[in-house]
Amino acid sequence: MSKRAVLEVIALDVEDAVAAQAGGADRLELVTEMAADGLTPSAATVAGIRAAVDIDLRVMLRLADGFAAGDAEDVERLVRVAGELREAGADQFVLGYLDADGDVDLDAVERVVAALGGCSWTFHRAIDRAADRDALRKQLADLPGLDTYLTAGSASGVDEGLPTLVAEARRRGEPGYDQTILVGGGLRLDHVPDLRHAGIDAFHIGGAARPGGWEGPVSVDAVTQWRKMLDGEAA
Repeated sequence: MSKRAVLEVIALDVEDAVAAQAGGADRLELVTEMAADGLTPSAATVAGIRAAVDIDLRVMLRLADGFAAGDAEDVERLVRVAGELREAGADQFVLGYLDADGDVDLDAVERVVAALGGCSWTFHRAIDRAADRDALRKQLADLPGLDTYLTAGSASGVDEGLPTLVAEARRRGEPGYDQTILVGGGLRLDHVPDLRHAGIDAFHIGGAARPGGWEGPVSVDAVTQWRKMLDGEAA
């Protein structure tokens, strides 16, 4: 029997967080500004959500659209923000920075990770824009706290990335492939059986939890549907 699958839901505010937990989410990704694909929320928002729910929270560390960390001043700002968020109660994070060539910006990642003090973190979908996914994984393999990659397998989404996701799941145990594959990015319910068959057991939804679109809140019913699907596949 496969283990229970993890369901992570994007939350923008307390209302989203409460609904996601009520629907059966295991973890939340906290962001703001979805028009920019998710930026860092305020410390006050993080503190409010932390007080409202008791499931795990992962907080985005991303200050501008795109996957560049920015210049040295921008990286210092990321470090400061990470400290502020930790003071607000955050103990898990999401980050990922590439340089202009599509290689991992290792200096920026290492500096921000150092500010996390060993907290668990996800390298987000910047991996789907990387010039070399395998090289990126191996460069990051030994960084403290890295336990998850959020990926669709392709910049275009799970429809195109499914073969890559399945292939990477088969490489678990190799250097750079010990982290959990958290699938998100155009993920649909009909993708779940093939992904579960491949041994993937972590799933991330955003728009799929919001029948009314990003202007509307997370739907308890939508999250419950995903929870039931994942539990059914796990049985």
